[in-house]
Amino acid sequence: MDKVTDIEGRAIPYGAKNVDTDVIIPAHWLKTISREGLGQGAFETVRAQDGNVFDDPELAGAPILIAGDNFGCGSSREHAAWALLDLGIKAVIAPSFSDIFSGNAFKNGILTVELPQEQVDRLLEVAQTDPVNIDLETQTVTTPFQDRFTFEVDPFRKHCLLQGLDEIGLTLERDTAITNYESRQARDMPWLAEGTRERAA
Repeated sequence: MDKVTDIEGRAIPYGAKNVDTDVIIPAHWLKTISREGLGQGAFETVRAQDGNVFDDPELAGAPILIAGDNFGCGSSREHAAWALLDLGIKAVIAPSFSDIFSGNAFKNGILTVELPQEQVDRLLEVAQTDPVNIDLETQTVTTPFQDRFTFEVDPFRKHCLLQGLDEIGLTLERDTAITNYESRQARDMPWLAEGTRERAA
């Protein structure tokens, strides 16, 4: 998982409320177990409309999505996070998120930023023409117009995102402790190791 520290660039000013995971990635895209290519299906129904923000050439490659209240509600499909990543989204700003979506986003290295509606409205305005900056270290969202909004983030999630640690990475951080435990166990309870060798044979 890539480290998440400072995210700066144009932001997609979506703003819709109660966007469920079926809107983020429709069900017929769920047949794949690959994370690649899902960006093509992201917001498919929205992109079918002329003049939608997702196909605005000025916003191509935008790393930030600004959404409305209750983003990511609905079914608990991890493909929604995969689709956002494949679309190039590294952070989503909204007044609130579905708990399941927020968890899936975190596990896939996407930062979810909760801000009051009036601050989200201001960012939607700025995003029409100018970039937005998110600094995870200082937990701030800023604009070129001196806007500065602070947000809360779970300390554990912040640590994992800053260090680029997924569940495997977290386990590897404990490699020395795990190795020491296994060595002690082999020394103090050799019969367990013998049973393991017999099953392997």
